[in-house]
Amino acid sequence: MLKKIAVTLFSVITLAVVAVLAIAATRPATYHVERSVSMGASQGAVFAVVNDLHRFHEWSPWQKLDPQMKVTYSGPPTGVGASYTWVGNDKVGEGRMTMTDATPPSSVTQKLEFIKPFVSTCAVHINIAPDGDGSRVTWAIDGNNNYVSKVMCLFVSMDAMMGKDFEAGLANLKQVAEAGPSQAGAATPAETGAPAKP
Repeated sequence: MLKKIAVTLFSVITLAVVAVLAIAATRPATYHVERSVSMGASQGAVFAVVNDLHRFHEWSPWQKLDPQMKVTYSGPPTGVGASYTWVGNDKVGEGRMTMTDATPPSSVTQKLEFIKPFVSTCAVHINIAPDGDGSRVTWAIDGNNNYVSKVMCLFVSMDAMMGKDFEAGLANLKQVAEAGPSQAGAATPAETGAPAKP
């Protein structure tokens, strides 16, 4: 009797796993997440913040997850070629952001490479449009769904998961951009290596 129950249970579990894997295979090969917010800061003021990776810690929604993360800057101080590499705890992992396009005062594009806890490469776009006396900022990310992420997306919404971080980051950016230029001596994350010189 117990053997029959075990065989039946195994069959049900096997069918469930096969069904999940089959459904996952039909999920989209790519994903797109974006959020927008209006700010009482000019396009130029917002662009000055997002074009400078040395200021990312001022508005990053992930900074508070590991205030002691190690950060290395390379390339030019701002614009195309500027790079930000981080190594942190299990909550922030390890990766690198590199500026691939900077069009003042309307947009920046970054190549975002995750190294840990998983390997993935995405494109990040920050668009800044005029909006009355201020600006409308849209933060978006585009990436590819491998098979593992397709399975994960059956249980966790990528839009919901990343969207809340984007909303928090934009709220931070709004405060920073509306406050004006950063103050000398502002706290920065721990750095390794030499920061790029102007």
